[in-house]
Amino acid sequence: MAKTILAVDDSASIRQMVSFTLKSAGYEVVEAVDGQDGLDKAKSRSINLVLTDQNMPRMDGLNLIRNLRAMPQYATTPILMLTTESSDAMKSQGRAAGATGWLVKPFDPQKLIEVVRKVIG
Repeated sequence: MAKTILAVDDSASIRQMVSFTLKSAGYEVVEAVDGQDGLDKAKSRSINLVLTDQNMPRMDGLNLIRNLRAMPQYATTPILMLTTESSDAMKSQGRAAGATGWLVKPFDPQKLIEVVRKVIG
């Protein structure tokens, strides 16, 4: 069975690129428009990996990660930040919140697939 990835980004074009890239590699992709939408979708199904942007309306990526990590079923689920934010301070906050890794936009589709395969197979 295909592993399910939750792609959380307020940019429709980024969601489409992520979705297309991951689906072509054999993954199932669930899209969410912001952190709150992502959290709601994560509560209603089983997710193997979360890819989230940082800067979004309603709930940002760091708060989404904190909320997911507080749920037993997502305590160890890989969560990758996919964002334009690349400062060391922001990466430290991401690690402190529980992010597994960090990818900077614009992303290389092949690199995204490599990273995803590395963390969930």
